[in-house]
Amino acid sequence: MTKVKQILQWHSEGVGKKKISLRAGVTRNTVKSYIRQFMAMNRSVEELLALTDKELEEQFAAKPAYEPDERLRTLIDLFPDMEKKIKKGYTRRRLWEEYRVQYPDGYGLSQFKVIYRIWAQRVNATMHIEHKAGDKMYVDFAGDKLSLVDPLTGEVIKVEVFIAILGSSQLTYVEAMMNQQKENFIRGCENALHYFGGVPLAIVPDNLKAAVIKSDRYEPTLNETFRDFVEHYGMAALPAGPYKPRHKALVEGAVKISYTTIYPAVRQNTYSSLEDLNRAILIALEAHNNRWFQGRNYSRTQLFEEIERPALQPLPLFRYGIKSKRVATVMKNNHICLGEDKHYYSVPYHYIGKRVNVLYNTYSVDIYYRNERIASHKRDPRPFLYTTDPNHLASKHNFMTDWTPEKFIERAAAIGEDTRSYIIEILGKRQHPEQAYRTCQGILSLAARAGKERLNAACRRAQYFGDYSYKTIVTILNKRLEAEPLDHEQEKPIMPVHVNIRGGIYYA
Repeated sequence: MTKVKQILQWHSEGVGKKKISLRAGVTRNTVKSYIRQFMAMNRSVEELLALTDKELEEQFAAKPAYEPDERLRTLIDLFPDMEKKIKKGYTRRRLWEEYRVQYPDGYGLSQFKVIYRIWAQRVNATMHIEHKAGDKMYVDFAGDKLSLVDPLTGEVIKVEVFIAILGSSQLTYVEAMMNQQKENFIRGCENALHYFGGVPLAIVPDNLKAAVIKSDRYEPTLNETFRDFVEHYGMAALPAGPYKPRHKALVEGAVKISYTTIYPAVRQNTYSSLEDLNRAILIALEAHNNRWFQGRNYSRTQLFEEIERPALQPLPLFRYGIKSKRVATVMKNNHICLGEDKHYYSVPYHYIGKRVNVLYNTYSVDIYYRNERIASHKRDPRPFLYTTDPNHLASKHNFMTDWTPEKFIERAAAIGEDTRSYIIEILGKRQHPEQAYRTCQGILSLAARAGKERLNAACRRAQYFGDYSYKTIVTILNKRLEAEPLDHEQEKPIMPVHVNIRGGIYYA
């Protein structure tokens, strides 16, 4: 509309159409069209220049392609309900067929499509009718921040604003958070899902680091925690293409609308905590979602309840627990150790020796290699125990490594017969041989420190008491208990003769 004003101003000053075209950077036909409309209005240039952009746009809006007769008005009245059906997956042909059944003398298919397209563009250019109900949720952070005020120091603290919007109904969720870190971003996405009361088929984030490690046009690399969150909720992640603003136009539109509807309402007061700020945001958000769309007789909430809520997947029973991360090396028994619990979890044997990422929370342990999940286990906090998937084991696949039962027994026999029998017992007491390999390796390594004779004696003593573990052998060696005679090795004491000792005959 700024160019329209310039064209009108130059025309009133007597500038020719060709020069106006060059100055404004538009075609001569466009200049002629605006001047022709201006001449037909019979209004002064000063009067038009005083109008706002919106008022001026209404004056110069393109005229409908069809005269508004009774048949056209009847069809246009049907369009709002048709638009809802399109969001449910109806095609325009199917809508036209239903229309012709009800109105046999109505428009043909081609005219029907043209009139619908013109109506959709003129009524509200920001409505995206191509989005299917329950299909996508778009998420992003707003560029403009909100503020908290420290009640003690008066310091103004800027906070981020997270925004999520459903593609079809455009139901919107807004939440303030301290920063854009991964934990806050994922929690905002999760809160949005619970606000909507269901899960769409896909989530479309921008290429922020909390979601995408490496941008790529075809296969972007997702942050492992974000990938795990998406899998927990059964969604697909479809990051917006780099430098593709149209891929995230919907959420950017929601951000702009928030600046004019939610921000002004919230900024009327000051807030000392994030909780107070988010309560105010929620009040303004409800008003925004319940406000009618421009040119339509329904709101985002009404459209959501009618067409999108039934299309959403149900929420899982439990919220997602954000996971901690550790790096571990897969041992030769194809297990990794979660140091926090000192518990061992199996990994497929062909990853032996590889460094892997371990993501875990209260409930589960997931193991990744080069951003691919290779194992998943239920978390067990009990120390020095094994959680093993039999399909991961090397023995299950006849895969030979440096650690095998035969090699451990052979090494133990070189130390002594007691060590050999002790190692055989350890290997037999585990559900899977690989679970005992690390214990065997630890015991046999003690020969270099304590000597073969002491280790053999320690194994004999431990086996006598039926205690099979690495810690038992270490304790015996540290306290030098291997030199102590066992009960069956001690001489039977002789009962002394004394007048106070009655003897067995007394009790006969």
